[in-house]
Amino acid sequence: MTVQSSSTPVPPLGGALLRGLADYWWLLLLRGIAAIVFGVLAFAWPGLTLLTLIFLWGAYVLIDGIFALWNAIAGGSSVMGHRWWLAIVGVAGVLAGLLTFMMPGITALVLLFFIAVWSIVIGLMQIVGAFRLRKEIEGEWLLILSGAVSVLFGIVLLMQPGTGALALIWLIGSMSIVLGVIYVALALRLKRHKA
Repeated sequence: MTVQSSSTPVPPLGGALLRGLADYWWLLLLRGIAAIVFGVLAFAWPGLTLLTLIFLWGAYVLIDGIFALWNAIAGGSSVMGHRWWLAIVGVAGVLAGLLTFMMPGITALVLLFFIAVWSIVIGLMQIVGAFRLRKEIEGEWLLILSGAVSVLFGIVLLMQPGTGALALIWLIGSMSIVLGVIYVALALRLKRHKA
C-alpha cells in the first residue's frame, strides 16, 4: 500500500516575487509620484541654492528608500528571501538621505559624486530585479529601462564633474521625472497581477 503525501507545490521563485510586488504595487506608484514631484520642483525652481538642492535630493532619496524598504519587508516571510535586491535599494536610499542631512555643507563636487554612485547602485539593483521578474510579467523592460537610465545618469555625472549647478539641477530633474514615469507605468502593470 502506497501512501501519498499531500504537499503544496512550491511556487516558482519569480511567482512569489511577483505576488509580493503586485500586492504592494502602490508603494512603487508612490515612489514614482515622489520622483516626478522632485523632478518638477527642480525645474520649477531652477535658481535653487546648492543647500536647497542638497536637502531636496536628500528628502527624495530618503522617501524613496523608505518606500523600497517597506515594499521589501511588507511582503512577508514567504517573499522576503527573494527580495534582497529591493532591500538593498531601500537601505542605499535611506543611508544616502541620512548622510545628506547629516552633512549639508558638502561641496557640489562631492554631492555630484554621491548622486552618481547612488544612481549607479540603484540602477544596477533595478536591472537585477527586472531579470528576476522577466518570466513572470510583461513589461519587465520598464524596470530594466529605469535601471539603465539610472546607471547612464550616474556614469554621465562621473564623467562630467564640472557640470554647472543649473545643468545639474535640470539633469537631476529630468532623470527623476523619467524614472518616476517609468515607476508609475510599472506599478500600474503590477496592479494587474494583484491576486
